[in-house]
Amino acid sequence: MNYHRYYQVDVVNGPGTRCTLFVSGCEHQCRGCYNQSTWDPRSGHLFDKKMEDQIIKDLNDSRIHRRGLSLSGGDPLFPANVPAVLQLLKRVRQECDGKDVWLWTGYKLSELNAAQRSVLPYIDVLIDGKFEQTLADPSLIYRGSSNQIVHHLHEHQ
Repeated sequence: MNYHRYYQVDVVNGPGTRCTLFVSGCEHQCRGCYNQSTWDPRSGHLFDKKMEDQIIKDLNDSRIHRRGLSLSGGDPLFPANVPAVLQLLKRVRQECDGKDVWLWTGYKLSELNAAQRSVLPYIDVLIDGKFEQTLADPSLIYRGSSNQIVHHLHEHQ
């Protein structure tokens, strides 16, 4: 998996102060997408063990409290990304006590294949659905168009 950007401290992509990773790779290619540079799965930087370790370290940094991790892109559930995303999320659950996970995907929850569904136990909030330019609404919180749904899957304590 590749990634485009990593923000150690982010207050935009989910509630509270968070770590946010924008991954590479998206097959939806939604018209009006604000992040078209992330569509190519080969673009950006290699997501390696060093980067994974950095995210875990940042989530556990007591100097700047982070509520959790946000995954966007691109699409974290782009099929080639799922193994690396699953590995990262398992580590977050095991090593980062009390952190929540938010994930944005262009796939609908009902469309996820078995591999994509394997990440759901590790996600607290899933925002699903393609960005639809004709349904764009800047007043929406945490989503770009009104067809996208915020699913509260788990209440992580």
